[in-house]
Amino acid sequence: MPVSTLPRPAERVALVSFILVFLCGIATGAVVMSFLIHPGLHGSRPGAISGSMSVREWKQQLDLSDEQTRQLTSVLDDFAHYYDNLLADGNSRVRQILTPQQTQKYERMIREHKQ
Repeated sequence: MPVSTLPRPAERVALVSFILVFLCGIATGAVVMSFLIHPGLHGSRPGAISGSMSVREWKQQLDLSDEQTRQLTSVLDDFAHYYDNLLADGNSRVRQILTPQQTQKYERMIREHKQ
């Protein structure tokens, strides 16, 4: 029966660092999407980001029907929910492998990164 060995400390540090960088990227993307891009897509904050288009603009420029506009809004909402769930799942999985002290540091890192 083969014996499983734990990674060497340097490999563990590299792996945890990679995961943290990945999750920080996800968190940053979620924050940007939630506060800057997503509201602009629904027209609630016109002009928030100069390059983004609201659903209202898509409807006008593409001459979408009311049904198509509802479907587009639904697709964008589904994507936002999927992204939020993906971020929550990733954060949950990282917290499961951390000690309580590491979890406190991790949460502080995430808060600081969001600012």
